[in-house]
Amino acid sequence: MNMAIRVFLLLLIIFSSMYPTLCIYEDQVGHMDWHQQYIGKVKHAVFHTQKAARKRVVVSTEENVVASLDLRRGEIFWRHVLGPKDVIDALDIALGKYVITLSSGGTILRAWNLPDGQMMWESTLSGSTPSMSLLSVPTNLKIGKDDVVFVYGSGCLYAVASIDGEVIWKKELTSEGVHIQQLIYPDGTDIIYAVGLAGLTQFDAYQINVKTGELLKHSSMVFPAGFSGDLSFITSDIAVTLDSTGSILVAVHFQDGEISFHQTQVSELGWDFSGPAVLLLTKLPGMFALEINKSIVFIKVTNEGKLEVVDKLGQSTAVSESLNLSEGQQAFGLIQRGDGKIFLSVKLGSDWTSNLLQETIQMDYQRGNAHKVFINTYVRTDRSNGFRALIVMEDHSLFLLQQGEIVWSREDGLASITDVMASELPVEKDGVSVAKVEHNLFEWLKGHLLKLKGTLMIATPDDVAAIQKLRLQSSEKSKMTRDHNGFRKLLIVLTRAGKLFALHTGDGRIVWSLFLDSLRKSETCQNPRGLSLHQWQDPHHHVLDENPSVLVVGRCDHSTDSPGVLSVVDTYTGQERNHLGPTHSITRVIPLPFTDSAEQRLHLLLDVNRQAHLYPRTTEALDIFQRELGNIYWYSADVDKGILKGHAVQNNCILKIADSYCFNTRDLWSIILPSESEKIIATATRNLNEAVHTQAKVTSDQEVMYKYISKNLLFLATVAPKAVGPVGSVTPEESWLVVYVIDTVTGRILHRMTHHGSQGPVQAVFSENWVVYHYFNLKAHRYEMSVIEIYDQSRSDNKDILKLLLGKHNLTSPITAYSRPEVIAKSQSYFFTHSVKTLAVTSTAKGITSKQLLLGTIGDQVLALDKRFLDPRRTVNPTQAEKEEGIIPLTDSLPIIPQSYVTHALKVEGLRGIATVPAKLESTTLVFAYGVDLFFTRLAPSRTYDSLTEDFSYALLLITIAALVIAIFVTWIWSEKKELQEKWR
Repeated sequence: MNMAIRVFLLLLIIFSSMYPTLCIYEDQVGHMDWHQQYIGKVKHAVFHTQKAARKRVVVSTEENVVASLDLRRGEIFWRHVLGPKDVIDALDIALGKYVITLSSGGTILRAWNLPDGQMMWESTLSGSTPSMSLLSVPTNLKIGKDDVVFVYGSGCLYAVASIDGEVIWKKELTSEGVHIQQLIYPDGTDIIYAVGLAGLTQFDAYQINVKTGELLKHSSMVFPAGFSGDLSFITSDIAVTLDSTGSILVAVHFQDGEISFHQTQVSELGWDFSGPAVLLLTKLPGMFALEINKSIVFIKVTNEGKLEVVDKLGQSTAVSESLNLSEGQQAFGLIQRGDGKIFLSVKLGSDWTSNLLQETIQMDYQRGNAHKVFINTYVRTDRSNGFRALIVMEDHSLFLLQQGEIVWSREDGLASITDVMASELPVEKDGVSVAKVEHNLFEWLKGHLLKLKGTLMIATPDDVAAIQKLRLQSSEKSKMTRDHNGFRKLLIVLTRAGKLFALHTGDGRIVWSLFLDSLRKSETCQNPRGLSLHQWQDPHHHVLDENPSVLVVGRCDHSTDSPGVLSVVDTYTGQERNHLGPTHSITRVIPLPFTDSAEQRLHLLLDVNRQAHLYPRTTEALDIFQRELGNIYWYSADVDKGILKGHAVQNNCILKIADSYCFNTRDLWSIILPSESEKIIATATRNLNEAVHTQAKVTSDQEVMYKYISKNLLFLATVAPKAVGPVGSVTPEESWLVVYVIDTVTGRILHRMTHHGSQGPVQAVFSENWVVYHYFNLKAHRYEMSVIEIYDQSRSDNKDILKLLLGKHNLTSPITAYSRPEVIAKSQSYFFTHSVKTLAVTSTAKGITSKQLLLGTIGDQVLALDKRFLDPRRTVNPTQAEKEEGIIPLTDSLPIIPQSYVTHALKVEGLRGIATVPAKLESTTLVFAYGVDLFFTRLAPSRTYDSLTEDFSYALLLITIAALVIAIFVTWIWSEKKELQEKWR
């Protein structure tokens, strides 16, 4: 038997040594995470389709991205994301090999190498007066040996060499307050025209020598009635505008420095036009467009200078710029929408009635209307002209149409996510998914047919791609049902366009999308925008009968007093259950910790009149709200005035029409900060759904510290008024950062601390009883991170075990925010290398697992930092007991471990936010980072102590057990034989 034990231990050591160590290899990246790249809503596009090069389209977007896309598949060849303030104003291609971008209000001109996107040069164009930014790239113009581009920005006109970015000459044109709106260069001449308006009453035209920048002639003429402000240029010497009333069309002729006005009443154009008109800034050959009475009217300017209406189309029409064809002809494209289809037509500029192309394409209603269209021509096999169209839809998606089909599409609306929340997937019952978003019977049969073709080796390349997609969707991580670990969820995201997407956490695919009618432009809501998402219904007791839903809050304009809109959307199916609006204004949404019998969460919506509105508007919700009326508090911060206030509900509103769901509010307290020394720059509060495992914290000397846990705590950061600007704008002596921890029920300041010689920007995150914030130390010329932990001293007597046994303690005494808390704060500051865009903290189901800080760095990556590095109790030489507790020796700076980058070597370009979602598995949290790109992964801050890893070798475990059993059996037989032999002796 001793021999059997020895063999057992030997085999156990051998097989245990065969298990791999805990690490991530390069090929494992992407197994638990996914990364998606986008560009945003396209606003400029230039095609490059030369035969010798790869066909591509170069675009710039509202997310300040310049990118090159493959015309065949829509993939990104290369892209660059500029800064949030570096807005791209114009885009073009020079010399057939450089992409020229003008940005930052016409002050920065860059050239990018067309094949690989490498920046070739950058020029800073200084100017003194903000103005419109214009870019003109002549095709055949040289000054000396250099090809040039013309730039107008900051009130100056520049001639810049396109090969190296050198400024050849500069001419200031704003000395008389003229706002230039167009640069016109007639080919083959030595004159460039700069045309604009001065004070909306005077038309000005400058003639400038392209070789020297000398002003040759300046002509101006006053129009007494005044202009509306915009000019539409028909030819190189004719412009059209409206008068200040919008009822008179003014044609401006400015040939050879002579200016003349020709006026035409809009009502005289016929077609029963009435009311004010709006001039649309189109670039059409020989014509322009007006918006009148919800219609778009196209008007042609004849050779005699007369105006002739050629057509009238619906308001949902998009028009492209003119495209040069052979023999001096020009064409343009029109996109119209109707009945689930889009209609593309390409017309000659000289003949409206003839169509070079007419196509009808099925288009999902959820895409909205077409906002922009860019057309390009190619030569067909029969030597005729073919056309392709790049279409930007209302939901910011991008399509390429060619030969009546959609060649590719991109969901670039996901580059502008404004809010995100998680939702559970349907449960699986008796092995059959109850999800309504699964494939129908036809798709199921189609999938089996594809697999059969693959088995018989008769599948086409498209079939093979479809089979791979089906396999991916049928994999465990991409199922449409919940898993026991809680890894599979739906991420519900709201975009700036007002569209909802449901993303599967398994592979990032779009499960459903919904373009809300309440967030589309309409007569009652002219400029809608989505604000936030909130959990409306999350059924637990009726999980098989009810679907969870989300509340979408929007507004009809950017101003806070504009009407609000509300929608309730089913997160399983993506269908809108209910919508309301336009209704009262919405300045803030307060989710309340109460639900009704249908498990709908109560919400309080505040308006600009300081009134609170209860939702859902049901009798049961009203009864619950009135019972809990005394436990509802909130705060407001007036950044401009430096006033912090606490509020509560008072009584019902007094309105002309009685509304029992409307309540007046009252002020409970106020804190007025000194305006000459402090200005609010940041606030942070706890997540209401955060789980806290225990209030007690046992120290190394066996003492018990009780965390001060309250959902009513507010972190407030203020700086000196002079230090509101960018880093380094003030001296250390003129700047200071003051931080507060405030109880929002009573307005009591629990902690206040001043960092002298420091300034913002401040990023902060509040969790449990601690807050971590990031700022800049001007004295040390480095970024810093500080931590504040708050402990409850009123429970410090609960350390005697005898008292606990006899029940002589205050652990069960009721806690109220109105009692003066006995708190103690511990704080510490550390240097940190990086600038930080955003801060977040991991969250788990029960709050047992250690916390990690998630830092969105200036390099658009996400760094995980253990909270132990930000422990205020760290000392230079911790005792052995403190080391056993996990306290790390004190250093002046926080370490950056390369392996701690959650995003690995990837970047989340334009990073704006990080959302964390707890999984059912206590050790794991789900992390979603969003900006222009999207990134999702799973984190285990304390390792996966409660489960086996997904790459655990069960086969090896079974082999080990079988080998051990066989070894025990064999050694038992040997030992029996040996004992028998010894007995025969």
